[in-house]
Amino acid sequence: MNENKFYVLHKNNLNVSLSFDCGQAFRWEKKEDGSIHGVAFGRALTVREDDSTATFIGTDEKEFNEIWRTYLDLDRDYGALYKKFAPDKYLRQAVEAYPGIRILRQEPWETLCSFIISQNNNIPRIKGIISRLCETLGDDLGVGDFTFPSPEKVLEAGAEGLAPLRAGFRVKYILDAAKKVTNGEVDFDKILASDIETGAEELKKIKGVGDKVAACVLLYGFGKVDALPVDTWVKKILAETYPDGLPACTEGVRGIAQQYLFHYRRNNE
Repeated sequence: MNENKFYVLHKNNLNVSLSFDCGQAFRWEKKEDGSIHGVAFGRALTVREDDSTATFIGTDEKEFNEIWRTYLDLDRDYGALYKKFAPDKYLRQAVEAYPGIRILRQEPWETLCSFIISQNNNIPRIKGIISRLCETLGDDLGVGDFTFPSPEKVLEAGAEGLAPLRAGFRVKYILDAAKKVTNGEVDFDKILASDIETGAEELKKIKGVGDKVAACVLLYGFGKVDALPVDTWVKKILAETYPDGLPACTEGVRGIAQQYLFHYRRNNE
């Protein structure tokens, strides 16, 4: 990573640290100096932020606008969303407690693989498995950074090559995903162009991918912000607060609304 390259962004409804650490991505780590470091789209990045700015180290303005602007969903007006959510007291409470969460637009294959690994798992172990996957099969970027391996590399490695991951039953699902993505049976272009229901059915061709994993991949990997992942926490939220479903103010952006509700509920048990 070239630390002489950097880009300073004046923040507006953006909390980078919170966005990287609210359960939607697994390759970002907070360092002792308070910075955040990780790899996405084959590029290492370090972020330092204060109340008004975020400094992105390892990129420049051109690359930032080509990659990281979309990754951080910076072209969406979250201020307008907050106003839309405000009539609902629970959403308003969640937004006021954790302002600045953005839905990350991640690389679809990495998102698919990551959420297959996430099943029946905790975040430290998810991060460990993904880290070992990248160290074992990814390209070395130097200073301990590795790219996320392609589906072709994963498929070529086979079960024996994935043994160091210690991923248990998930290995067969990872390999099935790699096979079906590589041979085109699961078509990312089709998913991107499809509605949520069609995209989910396409993803569920993969062994081990059910409604929740499919919704996570659609939301975090394809930018389909009305996709609604329902895990244990969201089930509790729906049962306790929204037994008839999320309120009308979330229509079209239910995935964004659930991210705020999920993070608030998980941290205020």
